[in-house]
Amino acid sequence: MKYRNASNLLNNHFATVFRFPFLAFFLVCVLSLTHGCGYQFRATGEPIGIEIQSLAIPLISSTSSSLGFEGIVTTIIREEFVSRSKLPVVPREKASAIFVGRVTEVKIEPLSYGTVSTTVKGKEIEYDVTDRRRLRVRMEAKVIDAATGEPIWHEKAMEERKSYAVTEDPLTNRFNVENALEEIARRFAERIYAQTVERF
Repeated sequence: MKYRNASNLLNNHFATVFRFPFLAFFLVCVLSLTHGCGYQFRATGEPIGIEIQSLAIPLISSTSSSLGFEGIVTTIIREEFVSRSKLPVVPREKASAIFVGRVTEVKIEPLSYGTVSTTVKGKEIEYDVTDRRRLRVRMEAKVIDAATGEPIWHEKAMEERKSYAVTEDPLTNRFNVENALEEIARRFAERIYAQTVERF
């Protein structure tokens, strides 16, 4: 009798679930959300479900250091975490997790051209010059567990682009390039912050 009652209960349970397919789908979704992800974080910037007590953000490395991108992006990433997250940013030796970044490619590409006229020996000559360029930066980024060296997340080809105007004034051009670099760094910082603090 006990086995028959237990069998009846199971049959009633499965009958209920399959009679209401939406209920079955809902249960599967809930289980997937609660158990399918090993790393969970609150939107407020407090990590949950993983033991990240603190984060180190050392200077990123680069295969192309001519633009000085390393210092700019490292500073802006640190500012992103300090201003938005409750996760402490600490020296490497005191951190439970470490951000590792490496710029793998920096390219400046022409976007558009303008025509310039000049007079040479009484003759007017026109030639094309670049009046707008695009800075493209690709970076490998990851956060690793300081104790084990295992990656918490890893993106091999994070890329951002920003165009800027080109003028005849070298100082203006330098200023425009630096602004483009800072904008790219801010975009990287936002993505890295989201990957680390807002992922689940």
